[in-house]
Amino acid sequence: MFPTPIDKTSSATRVAYKVALPVALLLWLLPLLAVALTSVRSSADITSGNYWGWPTSFNLVENYTAIFTNSPLAAYLLNSFKVTIPAVLGAIALSSLTGFALGIYKFRSNLFVFFLFVAGNFIPFQILMVPVRDLSIQLGVYNSIYALILFHIAFQTGFCTLFMRNFIRTLPFDLIEAARIEGVSDLRIFWYVVLPLMRPALAALSVLVFTFVWNDYFWATVLTQGAHAQPITAGIKSLNGEWIAAWHLVSAGSVVAALPPVLMFFLMQKHFIAGLTLGAVK
Repeated sequence: MFPTPIDKTSSATRVAYKVALPVALLLWLLPLLAVALTSVRSSADITSGNYWGWPTSFNLVENYTAIFTNSPLAAYLLNSFKVTIPAVLGAIALSSLTGFALGIYKFRSNLFVFFLFVAGNFIPFQILMVPVRDLSIQLGVYNSIYALILFHIAFQTGFCTLFMRNFIRTLPFDLIEAARIEGVSDLRIFWYVVLPLMRPALAALSVLVFTFVWNDYFWATVLTQGAHAQPITAGIKSLNGEWIAAWHLVSAGSVVAALPPVLMFFLMQKHFIAGLTLGAVK
């Protein structure tokens, strides 16, 4: 019997996995762990410069209670829901209709209109700061949650239309043709035939858009000012004092701000994964 040759490639791959996976996981979790650990530090640790060492005391209840009692964080959190939920619903509704039109109907400028939606995704949103701000002032919605809702619906519709159009084109067209032969109107075809088949895509897109809108900081500071309109991403800065940086409170506020997208992802995880992988394997 000859000795079995050693598979050096497999051995090297296993070593790479054993080394690369923990390192990648550590690099990914280190900032999150640092924020979580800072959120339970005492103010004495922050004052003495103990940012990275082990906390001398854990002020979990005190810090997380203070961010709600000593600051308008609850109002900022409510504003985030007021902005995010209508923006998600509006972007999903518009993109479903536009995706249906671009995916089902065949007209001369179909591809051109589709490219317009795609091209809008490549425009750096920073260069739109001044025009969008001036437009919101002219419309009378500046410094209100309506400015953020309208902008996010407009900005997210391009990406959502790209997603929906490509998804609808993978659906069996025979179902739509059969419904048309039976005399069903296009609106009823969309509502009763296409929309039920789009549920995995709608779930996946809802999670993505919810995360994009909720985590927005740039437009929250450009279009709004004050606790009556700003979402939580912009309101966290109010946790810092005028002369003292209360990083333990800022970290606690950041943890609270990150919870809704994380919870939504875990609640919609099954539908999110199904929506992303549907159509990948025929």
